Amino acid sequence: MSSRARWAEQWIVWMATLVGPGVVTAVLVNFSHQVQRDYVFIYLGLVAVVGVVRGLWPALMCAAISFLLVDYFFVPPVGTLTIADEQDIVNLIAFLVTAGLVGALASRRRRAFLESEALTRQLRDANTELVRLNKEQAEASSAEIRLARSEQRVKTLQESDQLRRELLANVSHELRTPLGTILTESTDVSAARSPEEAAAKLRTIAEEARRLKALVDDMLDMAVIEGGALELDLEPLDLADAITAAADRVKRNSPRRAIESDPESSHAEVLADWNRVGQIFDNLLANADRFGPAGTPITIKVTREEPGLVTVRIRDRGPGVAPERSQRIFERFFRDASESESKGGTGLGLAIVRGLVEAHAGTVSVDEQAEKPGATFRFTLPKAPDD
Repeated sequence: MSSRARWAEQWIVWMATLVGPGVVTAVLVNFSHQVQRDYVFIYLGLVAVVGVVRGLWPALMCAAISFLLVDYFFVPPVGTLTIADEQDIVNLIAFLVTAGLVGALASRRRRAFLESEALTRQLRDANTELVRLNKEQAEASSAEIRLARSEQRVKTLQESDQLRRELLANVSHELRTPLGTILTESTDVSAARSPEEAAAKLRTIAEEARRLKALVDDMLDMAVIEGGALELDLEPLDLADAITAAADRVKRNSPRRAIESDPESSHAEVLADWNRVGQIFDNLLANADRFGPAGTPITIKVTREEPGLVTVRIRDRGPGVAPERSQRIFERFFRDASESESKGGTGLGLAIVRGLVEAHAGTVSVDEQAEKPGATFRFTLPKAPDD
């Protein structure tokens, strides 16, 4: 509100304060005596209005003017400011006190109203500021989210590039030896001095070709697992049958390797894919056969330790797994510095095992609490539902 508007408002209020009682009196003197006896309520209403609109002091002034006009026009002797009847004195004093109280209450009501308006303005301003701050905070949060997403994309791209470099390096390393052997032996096979020497070279070529096929197969399986495209044909199967089949396959490559398992405890039904469970056993048994000393057995133990899960442990009698390697051993192409090329393997077997086990909602790890010497690999599969 401008200063001119405020001045006009104050002028109107003061005019009502000064002129209002006179207007009321001019109206009342023209009515009957019955109406004149009720003049006090009209004056009190006027005082209340002035108190609400303007405050205490205008209300008190309006009350004083009303008191004088009532005494002059309505209290005998009329036309003078003297009072003949003591009762009229009491009535006028009561009127004046009541008018003062009405003005005070009205002015308090005005103050409460003004304070409410001020609080409303403060709340409105605070709400406007809060909206502004929330908007700024939302914009800042959005910017942080965009930055975090950008950083995540950059990190993902960096990891993908690093993964690609490592993959190319490892694949080229794994392919170099068998390809070199195949080229050498195939070139020299025609120059063999005897049929036995030619047959030996052909056997070497076949072994290296099988090694290349195993590497390609493992890489394809790894790509399917990491791409989330692995499909499982889940059905109830008896682990004892899977263990027997896997042990027979190990015997073909290592006839002297003993595979020990308890037929009774091995009979546990799991909900799994038969081919993929066989692949899990093949990779773990091949790993145990590769690192276990000749003449030592591989032990397979099946237990039921967790609700809804069947636990399988495969133990060899080899050098074991150092604690600092127990997690990294499941990474692709991970090799210990002390591991020689003569140990064979594609470097993907345990990574594939982890992917296949996790696809079955299980877990795989090196059991560091198992018996020594040797390494024990522990994995879980979901128990088949009871009929």
